[in-house]
Amino acid sequence: MKIGILRFPGTNCDYDIVEMVKAKSMTPVWLWHQDQFDPQSVDRVIVPGGFSYGDYLRCGALAAKSEVMKSVFEFAKKGRPILGICNGFQILCETGLLPGVLLRNQNLKFIDKWVDLQEENQNPYFNPKSSKKDIRLPIAHGEGRFYISREELKKIQDQNQIWLRYKEDINGSTERIAGIMNLEKNICALMPHPERALWDWMGGQDGFNFL
Repeated sequence: MKIGILRFPGTNCDYDIVEMVKAKSMTPVWLWHQDQFDPQSVDRVIVPGGFSYGDYLRCGALAAKSEVMKSVFEFAKKGRPILGICNGFQILCETGLLPGVLLRNQNLKFIDKWVDLQEENQNPYFNPKSSKKDIRLPIAHGEGRFYISREELKKIQDQNQIWLRYKEDINGSTERIAGIMNLEKNICALMPHPERALWDWMGGQDGFNFL
């Protein structure tokens, strides 16, 4: 299986994703921000974490307007699987492919720690084989507070689009939401980093089955 990995100026989790892809015996394919790509050339797309375009203007806002996202939109329209992690979550919200927005943490500080999560609804593409409802993953973000309007919140609750919740209030996110999906479930994103939780020596293995 070929996994397309987006790279923007400032992306810094791209090689972590490559190691995750290799650990699953899959093939990584770089997708550069200035280029479009053939949607048939990869089986899944991952938008990694980092600080795309230095977080200038607003986290993910400039990346959302980049050339490669035209192909990501085409990929999404075909129902192909897309995963956003951390900055990738922010980018997918900025494009409108996912609802809501990520704001500064409630305490206005960067938070770097392991957190306990509850899987609210299972995704058919990412972490589909996990039988665990409770998982533990690391987070590292300054703007990870998920916000969504009351009307949209009801909609994503009714349509089972909430993927993951923090078990405790970590950053002030609405309803402790840590990850969401689109209605069709082919696009999903989370603020925690599953690629940093593949082996025991990393602190845990709960991220291994996300691919």
